[in-house]
This record gives sequence, structure tokens and C-alpha cells, in this order.
Amino acid sequence: MRLIVSTLIGSCILAAIACVPVDSVASTKPGANAQASRTITKAKATNRVRGTIPAGRTTIKANRKKPLIARIFAPSEGHLAGLHRGDDRLDLASSVALVVDQDTNEVLFKKNEHAVLPIASITKLMTALVTVDAGLPLDEELQVSQDELVRAGIRSNLRPGFEMTRGTALHLALMSSENRAAQLLGRTYPGGLSRFVEAMNARARLLGMDDSHFEDPTGLSHANRSSASDLVRLVKAAYEHPVIREYSVSGELELPVGRRTVSYRNTNRLTDNPDWDIGLQKTGYISAAGRCLVMQAVIEGKRVVMVFLDSVGKYSRLGDAQRIREFLQASGVSKQSVPAPAEPARRSL
Repeated sequence: MRLIVSTLIGSCILAAIACVPVDSVASTKPGANAQASRTITKAKATNRVRGTIPAGRTTIKANRKKPLIARIFAPSEGHLAGLHRGDDRLDLASSVALVVDQDTNEVLFKKNEHAVLPIASITKLMTALVTVDAGLPLDEELQVSQDELVRAGIRSNLRPGFEMTRGTALHLALMSSENRAAQLLGRTYPGGLSRFVEAMNARARLLGMDDSHFEDPTGLSHANRSSASDLVRLVKAAYEHPVIREYSVSGELELPVGRRTVSYRNTNRLTDNPDWDIGLQKTGYISAAGRCLVMQAVIEGKRVVMVFLDSVGKYSRLGDAQRIREFLQASGVSKQSVPAPAEPARRSL
């Protein structure tokens, strides 16, 4: 009898665990990095599109609901390769880190910087770069199709038939990492999605990103891969475009969807922190990549580029950025900088 009762109790516990809500892919959740720091303040300004909100319209936050699936730990490729066991003087949670002086290319901090890993939604920086480089009109109206639902089917408020400008799609892809917005940018590129992906890889080659390869514009594919040293090149190239800088650090955007107004927020809460001077940023997450972050920021009067890949924990990449900032402030940015290393043999994980 006791055995039967124990079995029934165990079954109930397993059923309850299976219904625990989990975070969906962070690249589709505008508020995925919320409460990263208690010093973070609210966004200074709200960017609105398509005029004022009509009376009677309800404002909701984007993607608040979480799917009811089992919370299963899936180790990242970096963890499976043992990169997280590498020692560093700052004890970062990220398996890979690289910090470079934007103007002199001096390496200020490095950790597994040549490891080639999935990069998740950091991909969207290349998506933005290809879109802007093509000179496509940002005020052109685009319509979400069934293709976005199939190829970027993570929970989204952008349903098939919804119309928005290319500029709004670019804004959502960079600020809140909207997958369907990024997929829409790729599909509406001249020649279609396949030509867009070709352009992504061609742009990578032009930038000297020899470790990098792209398969889609969203970053949902774990075949989108790069190294920290390559991503520094990408950040520098993207930084040259004011519209990419502006959209990536924007705090919030309210988008009318039917009779509702959906509020999208930046996935990187450090953009709201007045202690930070961030010129460009992008977050990313899929299980194979871990938590990822790239940023351009001014620290102690110096422009620096930061790359963090394969971080464990929802807010650890932001904590790593804070540790790097404090380290650079304490060292006067360049006084204790690490010399640029000799080029080692690259490894793909």
C-alpha cells in the first residue's frame, strides 16, 4: 500500500514539475533581462510609432505569457566543451569574453576569444547591417506573412497580415530582439530570404570575420556561429550607422496592434542605467549559445567594445559587463591592458 501511495505522489510531483512555466527564448522576450540591477532606472523616454494612441485602446506588454513546458537544462556548446572551466582574474560567468579599445584595437581583457560558438540573436546585428547597407527605404510598408510564423514561430504579437514599416521591423529586431521582425527583414530583401543570407555571409567576409557563418536572420539556428574576435568587427561596423545605434539602445516602443497597444522594451536593462554610456548593444539567447551580449560603451573617456558569449544565468552577462567596467575604471582603462595575443589556431566547437 505504501509503495502504491509513494508511486502516486511521485507521479503527481512529476506532473506538477512539467507544468512549471519557463522563459521562452530570450531573443523574443523584450523584458527578458528585467531587474538585472537594482540601480537600473526606468527608460528615459518612450518611442512611439504611428501617432497617438486612440481612446479606448488597451496597452499591454509584449510576450508576457510563458509556455507551460518542463524546465529542462540543456547545456550550451561552450559548456559541453569545458570552456566555462577556464580561469580568469575577474571570475566572469561567461565562457567567452573580449574587450577591445574601439579606436586603437588594444585588447583590454580576453578569455577564449577565438572559440567559435553559436551566437543566437547577436545575429540580428548582421541582419540590421545588411538591411541598412542595402539602402532599402525604412518607411516602406511590409506585411507579416505565414512565412514568419513558420520560420520564426516563437510566441509573438506580430501575426500574419500585420503591417509595419521596415524601420519599425528594424527597431523591434534590434531593441527587443523580435524574431518575426528579423525574419520579415530577410524575406522582403531583394531576391528573398536566400539572397539575404548570402548577403550576410558576404558582408562577414568583407569584414574579415573568418570564424563566422550565418544560416538565418534571427539567430534561432545554432548554425549561426562566430567568435568574440569576429564579433568585435561586427560591432564596429554596425556602430558606423546612426540608425542601428539609435534603435539598439532605445528604451521602449509602443506599437498599435488592432485595438491594443503592445509595449516593447529593450532586452538589455543596462541601457536604462544612467551610470552607463552605451552607444550600441545586442543580447542573445538559445540553449546552444547560452546568454550572449555585445556592447559599445564609453568608460573613463575611452570607447570600448565588449563581447560576452555563453554566460550562465539570466542576468550574469550584465554582471560580467559591470565587472569589466569596474576593472577598467580601476585600471584607468589602458594601464593594465593585456597585449594583443599572437594568432592561435582557431577551433570550432
